[in-house]
Amino acid sequence: MSKNEKINAYRGSLVIPGGKVGVLLVHSLGGNPIELRFVAQGLARQGYTVYCPLVPGLGGGTDPSGLSSWRDWYQAIEEAHDELKAHCDVVIVGGLSAGSMLALRLARERANDVHGLVLFAPTMKPNGWAIPLTFNLFRLVHHKWVASLMRFKQRAPYGIKDERIRNFVIDSFKSEGRSMEDLFSRGGGLVWEFMSLSRDVKRRLGEITQQAVVFHPRHDDQSDISNAFKLQRKLGGPVDVTVLDDSYHMVTLDRQRSVVVDRTVDFVLRLTQRLEEKAAVSRFLKGNGVAE
Repeated sequence: MSKNEKINAYRGSLVIPGGKVGVLLVHSLGGNPIELRFVAQGLARQGYTVYCPLVPGLGGGTDPSGLSSWRDWYQAIEEAHDELKAHCDVVIVGGLSAGSMLALRLARERANDVHGLVLFAPTMKPNGWAIPLTFNLFRLVHHKWVASLMRFKQRAPYGIKDERIRNFVIDSFKSEGRSMEDLFSRGGGLVWEFMSLSRDVKRRLGEITQQAVVFHPRHDDQSDISNAFKLQRKLGGPVDVTVLDDSYHMVTLDRQRSVVVDRTVDFVLRLTQRLEEKAAVSRFLKGNGVAE
């Protein structure tokens, strides 16, 4: 991608220009693109174009009023996909935690323009061992205005098993002037919208047929590994699950991030090679007047 072909990104997004294979990565609920930096850099080293948009409303501190809906988040992802697609012939989409639900919905709604999926600790339901049992009562709330009266505080280890990395993340946010409350709590309205998004995606998982790779910790503190296995059973295409034994929820930052990066790069490489081979066969058959 030349300097004159820059992606029109939201402020706070991460964009790394590269070739005609693009990877769109979606951050977590209340998170930001920095969570995906190691994966983005690993892909960029192989010459891929990488776009990690800061999604208004989904990103931490981007919707203090709590008025955005999951449909607003999804619209932002569609716009990001349009931007990347304008520069790339192949687009692979991924997401971390709640971001994986947006990636899955995009794959369903734009089946011909999303060529593969990379899902990091995908979360359909927050049910890890660090989630309070009282969270189950949230399903009894039937109105967003009621949900908005609530606030859910995360507790240690905050999705990161490595204490050194955890402290580094906390210190970096403090240096930006963000409070611990902002970093490790979620408004009930935000959670309500996420659960609504998750229900929409879960209803039609079988319609998503792209090849997918899933990375999930065995002992995820935020999202039980049953989330990954449900996707493996329900998705309509082939799904490869990598179980991580020395990480918690934030797999793109934690101890086994190098495993996540290496296997993500390998997946994208193998997938694009297969797409190129398929396109070459199609051109050959077409050139010889043979119907596919």
